[in-house]
Amino acid sequence: MSDRVTRSGASAGDPCVLGLDVGTGGARVLVVDAAGRVRAAATRPLEGVEGPALPPGWSEQDPEAWWAAARACLREAVAAAGPAGIRAVAATSTSGTVVPVDGAGRPLRPAILYNDTRAVEEAARVQEAGAELADKLGYAFQASFALPRILWVREHEPQVFERAACFLHAADFLVARLTGEVGLSDFSNALKTGYDLADLRWGEWIEERLGLPLARLPRVFLPGEPIAAISAKAAEETGLPAGTPVAAGATDGTAAFLASGATAPGDWNATLGTTLVVRGVSPRLVRDPAGRIYCHRHPEGAWLPGGASSTGGEWLDRRFAGTDWPALDRRALQISPTTSAVYPLVRRGERLPFVNPDAEGFSELRAQPAPDLLYAAHLEGTACVERWIFEVMESLGMPVGECVYATGGGARSREWLQIRADVMGRALLRPAVVEAAFGAALLAAARTLHGSLSEAVPAMVRADCRVEPRPGMRGRYEALYAGFREACARKGLG
Repeated sequence: MSDRVTRSGASAGDPCVLGLDVGTGGARVLVVDAAGRVRAAATRPLEGVEGPALPPGWSEQDPEAWWAAARACLREAVAAAGPAGIRAVAATSTSGTVVPVDGAGRPLRPAILYNDTRAVEEAARVQEAGAELADKLGYAFQASFALPRILWVREHEPQVFERAACFLHAADFLVARLTGEVGLSDFSNALKTGYDLADLRWGEWIEERLGLPLARLPRVFLPGEPIAAISAKAAEETGLPAGTPVAAGATDGTAAFLASGATAPGDWNATLGTTLVVRGVSPRLVRDPAGRIYCHRHPEGAWLPGGASSTGGEWLDRRFAGTDWPALDRRALQISPTTSAVYPLVRRGERLPFVNPDAEGFSELRAQPAPDLLYAAHLEGTACVERWIFEVMESLGMPVGECVYATGGGARSREWLQIRADVMGRALLRPAVVEAAFGAALLAAARTLHGSLSEAVPAMVRADCRVEPRPGMRGRYEALYAGFREACARKGLG
């Protein structure tokens, strides 16, 4: 990912908001006006995140690398847009990531990332201790949740646990750096730490049954709610005006969902970035005893059932870094459908469409396939996982409309959108801005540029393109998907 700053020709003092997203690959900042026009954008890759070799299933990053990339991104975007018009800021990042910090907000160890699978045993203990909450909210605590990871730190790194003043989520860490206030979160991020989304509180069972002091968990706010302001130090580092309101953010999946424009029951958004995150709208809480999905809560009341696969676009960076992706996209569409099944997991463990911490990806391609064939088969494999996920949703009683909203970096590829539409047999609708940073900007705008989130979304989200399944291709893609599922069954996946 290369550094990039863009700027529109708008007046520097016009009212706008800023959304910040930091993922495993880099930071992204968007400055957006009340009509959803992007006034400035900046991208910066993460640097210095590669630490020593980790055991299989482990995944860590240095949070200081997040802030370094975010700081540079903010400085560039704010300079391009002009600081005078920025009315509010909100941040988003990965879900379930844990950062133990001291009282000054300094990380005590590398962050344990969302896709880390080390806390399997701890997840079982948390599930037993929190069974009442899990049953109430209709999910099962998994190794991908933050709370089992905190328990892992206590048991395997007691010196870190004892020094930790607070266990932050990734977005909370960014908020702490922006505001100087440690321990501010939102209920979207807090869900995987055992926060009760029905009663909007931390449950005493966390302290009484697990021995984790509630005082070391962050205060939780409504996404979009003003919670603090840009500190003098952050103003000096980023160019943001000191005192600019900071609104509570959300997980990157929730932020991308908001950015999609999906609003009605039956609407679904698929965010394809490093991983694949799916989320929909439901008037009721949806329960899944298998623990594949869980429900976020919409800031204005509805439920957002969904979940995340561990597959997605990460394999692109691993296998095709430095290549001409647009050319590969065009060639992939020409040769698709292929006849070989691929489950493109980069690391061990899967969360959706099934839960298996020991799952490993596979390819039934010949030993050294041509690059274009390998690329096309991986695009198809991700699309097959996506279709399987929506079949899981339907099996749980949730309707899936004829059109799915598509966001994330993977949605930028028109060819990949076409393959996904062909595999799923559903249209894909891509908004003009496909990024989680735009969802963060919507949250920042909800109580500043607009009167509410429900006003901000239709005013700011605009459609870009709709991709329909290709006529006459249905039978070939049905055969591809059937072969994929059969290959998964042979491997014991699902």
